[in-house]
This record gives sequence, C-alpha cells and structure tokens, in this order.
Amino acid sequence: MDIKKVSSLSRRDVFGVSAAALAVAGVGVSAGCGDDSHSLPDAARDTKNPIDPSARIVDQQQQAQKSMPFSDTADFAATDRGFIAGLKPDVVKDAKGNVVWNNDSYAFVTGTCPNSVNPSLWRQSQLVIKQGLYEVVPGIYQIRGLDLSNMTLVEGKTGVIVIDPLISTETAAAGLALYRKHRGDKPVTGLIYTHSHVDHFGGAMGVTTTEDVAAGRCPVLAPTGFMDHAVSENIFAGTAMARRAAYMYGAALPRGTKGQVGAGLGQTTSTGTVSLIPPTRTISQTGQQETVDGVPIVFQMTPGTEAPSEMNFYFPEHRALCVAENATHTLHNLLTLRGAVVRDPHEWSKYLTQTILMFGDKTDVAFASHHWPTWGREQIVEWLSLQRDMYGYLHDQTLRLVNQGYTGTEIAEMIQLPPALTEKWYCHGYYGSVSHNVKAVYQRYMGWFDGNPAHLWEHPPVESAKRHVDAMGGASDVLHKAGKAYDDGDYRWAVQMINYVIFADPDNKDAKMLQASAFEQLGYGSENGTWRNFYLSGAYELRNGSFGTPTKTESASMLNALTVDQIFDSVSLLVNGPKAWKTRMTTDWRISDENRTHRAELRNGVLIHYDLPAGFAGPAADMTCTLTRPTLIAMLTGGTDPAAAVRGGKAKIEGDPAKLAQLKGLLDKPDPNFAIVTP
Repeated sequence: MDIKKVSSLSRRDVFGVSAAALAVAGVGVSAGCGDDSHSLPDAARDTKNPIDPSARIVDQQQQAQKSMPFSDTADFAATDRGFIAGLKPDVVKDAKGNVVWNNDSYAFVTGTCPNSVNPSLWRQSQLVIKQGLYEVVPGIYQIRGLDLSNMTLVEGKTGVIVIDPLISTETAAAGLALYRKHRGDKPVTGLIYTHSHVDHFGGAMGVTTTEDVAAGRCPVLAPTGFMDHAVSENIFAGTAMARRAAYMYGAALPRGTKGQVGAGLGQTTSTGTVSLIPPTRTISQTGQQETVDGVPIVFQMTPGTEAPSEMNFYFPEHRALCVAENATHTLHNLLTLRGAVVRDPHEWSKYLTQTILMFGDKTDVAFASHHWPTWGREQIVEWLSLQRDMYGYLHDQTLRLVNQGYTGTEIAEMIQLPPALTEKWYCHGYYGSVSHNVKAVYQRYMGWFDGNPAHLWEHPPVESAKRHVDAMGGASDVLHKAGKAYDDGDYRWAVQMINYVIFADPDNKDAKMLQASAFEQLGYGSENGTWRNFYLSGAYELRNGSFGTPTKTESASMLNALTVDQIFDSVSLLVNGPKAWKTRMTTDWRISDENRTHRAELRNGVLIHYDLPAGFAGPAADMTCTLTRPTLIAMLTGGTDPAAAVRGGKAKIEGDPAKLAQLKGLLDKPDPNFAIVTP
C-alpha cells in the first residue's frame, strides 16, 4: 500500500484548486507543519465572536469562483418557473407564539458571495431560499421554502392530495393555507408519504386529522415498512440523532455570513410540533397502481436507497414523476452526519436505472421532495442518469480500492468524481460529500475496523488524549504546534492536535478558542452545507456553551403510533444493564383494547418480551398490569406516573405492585444535551 501516494493526493486534492477537489472534500485546507515555538494566534483569543476568514480561505474562495461554471444560471430560471405567490412574511409560529420557521432570516443570502462562505454553497443557498407556492404543471403544485423539505399538492376530483407534509404541523398548515388562498379551499382527500424520514411525515396533522383518516375521507399511503422505520429511527436512537442533527442542520446557529447559511438540501429544519398519522394503504410492489380522489398513480418501490422504506411514483394523466429523495440537486448522503443506517449505493443506482426504464420516455416533468423540478424528457433522463452514475461510481470505486488494501479514510482522499459529473451543479456535495460517503461504503462492507491491529483496541478519547498530549510535550507545546499549523493553514491537523488538549484538559480556554477558530476556517471553506454547520456548531458551543437539541421528534403522536412490541423495544433500550444485572423480574401486561397479554422478563440486564400464547402454562408473573395501549405508552415511555395511573383507574395491578416502580427505577433517561466537542 503506497501511503505516500495517499498523502500526496490528500495535499493536492483538498486545497480547493478545482471544482472536483471542492466536491471531494467539501473544504479547502492547506498542508504544512511547523516548529513548536509558535505562539497562539491573537485572532484565536476572542472568546465571543467568530473569527474572520484567513488569507488561505479567501484565496480558496477566489479560486473556486474562477473555476466553477457560475455563468450557468439555468437553475435560477428553474426555481422561479411556475411561481404563484410567496408567504409574507415567511415566518411561522406555533400556538404559543414561538417562531418555528423563519426563512426571512436568510435575506442576507443575496449578491456577491462573502469570503466567509464557499461560493458554490452560497449559490446553492440562493436557490434554496426561494419560497412560496409554485405550479409544477397544471394540477400539481409545490410549497417550497417553508421547511427543509417540499410539500407537493395534486388536485383531484373533489379535493387535493398532499405529498410529504413537511416536518412540523405548523409549517404544513401554513403551506396548505397558502395553497388554498390561491387555488381554493379544497379539502385534503389523500396523504402520501414518500419515505420514512421525519421531514416527510411530521406535519401530517397540520393538513388533515385522525378523524378524517379514520372515516376514510383521507387515505394515507406509504411504502411497506414505513411505520417500523419511521418509529425505529426517531425513537430508538432519536435522542442522539436529534442532538447531532442540531449540528448538521445548524438550526441553533446565528444566521449570517459567518454563521448558518443553509444545509444544502434545504435551509434548515423547522422546530415545531412533529406528528404522525399511520398509513391506511401500504404500497408493496413495483407497478402497483392506486387511484386517490380520481387521480391514478403508478408506484415504484425503492427500499434501501435514500431511506430503508421509500418509493417513487408516476402520475400518467400529468406525465409527471415524483422521485421522492432518490434524485435531488445535490450529491446525497450514504450515511448522514447525524447518524443513520448506512444506505446502499449499489441498489440506489440500480433503482434509478429502473426509474429511467419505467418512466423516462413518458415523463415531461420530474419533481422531488427537496429542491426544484426538472422539465423536459431529455433533461430528466440526463439528470437521473448522472445521479445514478454518481452513486454507482462511489460504490464501485470504493470497493475496487478496498480490494487493493486501502482503508476508508485513505480512499476518501483518493476518489474524485468524473468530470462529466462534477461539471453538473446537481452532483456537487452540498448535503452528502464524496469524503464521508466513501467512508460509508467502507463501513457498509467492512465495518468500523480497518484491519490494522493497532486500531483494534485503542484507548477511548479522554485516555487517548492524555497520552497524546503527554507524548507531545504537554498542553502548552501542543498548542504552540497547533498555532503554527493554524497559521500555515493546516486546519485539519490543527483541530486534531487541539482536540487532544481539550479532551485531556476540558478547562483549557486557550485550546477551546483556538479550536473554535480552526473550526470556523474549516466551515468557511466548506462547499458542503452540513460540514459547514458541523464545524460552526462546534465553534459556537466552544465559545458559548451547549445549545442543546432544538428539534424534538418524540412527539405525542409519534409515541402513540408505537405498537406494543415497539413500546417494549423502546423500554429495553433504557435499561441500565449493570444496575439490573442481579434483578429477576417477570411482568405481564394485559392490553385490554387489543385482547393480548405481553410478557416482559428482566434478567441479566436484558428486558426480553413476547406475547403469551393461548393456553400458556408457564410460571406466573410477579405482577400483572391490565391497561390499554395508550396508557401503556404513557406509563412506560411518557411522563405519566404509574401510581397515578393505578389510582385513577387507568391501570389495574395484580400481584406485587412494587415491581412496577422497581422496573421504572432501572430505566435511564436519554440526555438530549450530551457533549460533542468536549468530553
């Protein structure tokens, strides 16, 4: 393995000297290292304000401006096409008057790109901030710029079908109101979820009601597996994902040229009320046809692509294709920085080929759950083909190099997309990046371990940091070296060294301020919106303290959608294993509204659960609790006190009532404010 070759590629291809290089790494940095006698940069001593872009970052931005095809303004015409009206002001509040969406806060994203923003990302944000009601074709309309995602509305015989009702009920309601203001007060006669991510179903109760759905007035369509994946992603690891999503989308960051300017896929996430209405119709087969409010729809299943449960669909009467989130105006994520199950680029590529074969020759407009539509059959096929080639290339070339012995971090420095792809704006890494997507492919096939025994049992971050700092001569010497690296523009090396100091000595203010400054330089240089947000969020928290988790996904309606099995799955993830090692407990739960008895056995720190079969003659439970599923949810995953539920007659206990309190006492609470850039 030629490590020198990898290092050479790293220095050459990450500098921002070409569009391809920017797309590879998402940032521009300079290589270099110096002696250990350099003092801490004066600019890094400001404890409150973001630092100015360095001369090297300014030079990178200027080179990018010259090397990219900014004369191509076709996307600006496309984003304006079909515009009917905007939301004025584009500010949405919840019932208590709290602002949950403010697109007007991006009014500064106009004119010449400042030196603190990568010009390619600046261009993308200028496109994404455009908001309002748009006509895609007569009968199909989109709400854009009212959340991270789009809401699409298809007019039927008696009302309107809503596709992907945004993240929050408040933004979805505002979008529907804008549509009705200009297209008439039509009832919602159908709801379609393209896939299982929260920005495509969270606003459901802002456009319809559970009563209308239950009465059959508004069927809800979703791909098979939707509920399992929607719940598991947002509940099982929801706290950790939401905390990291705060970094990824920069929802808590100040808006401004040195702050949050967008997230590439959309500007940011709304912070309103998340809801979920379970589907009433499941789409399970490619070619399946359904009619909703008189509108025929043909479906294509695409599981394991951008989401574990996802589908494209075609409107033959409109010659219009919805590609969900399988093709957008950016390189997407194979593994999001917030965390998720690794996606399959091989299948993703194959499904896009199937999309082209099924619908390419009869489609006049293609629209997605983000960004703006593409019109014209030739343009649509080219767009879908290049997006397909992009995911296929990343998959195949990563595995080619895996089988030559390279590791994920090495391959991420080596791979560049072909010129035919990097010449297209919609293949640039505004949301995903070549760098972290390559690592995702490696992880999918090879796991976390790169095969080097030296990496098999490394010390955890704090202990590793203490040893690194000691080996490098102590915190003062490390900061001198990091300061020199900072001045040399080698920000990647600077943040790695400073990170050791912070984790070895969390109270070292000089280290925190220098790290914040280095993060800011990396953020300013990032073409990728999520990389920028991660860097600037880290800098913000180092300067100001934790901003927590602004977006919550564990809403009441989300919890109420849990099945009994999912309820106990969720509880099992909260059991403090060591604390429960010696506890033996068997509890039965008679779910009166479902006519079933569910047993939970706590043993060896594990909560095992299952339905009791008819005629079960095994050992008796220590406690039996009779209640409804909603009461079970409230008691075990909500805030309801079990004793209060019993006193209020909502739950009946047989056997030892102390077991219920004992079980609750063994459950940990997730921490939505856990540290990221400090120990």
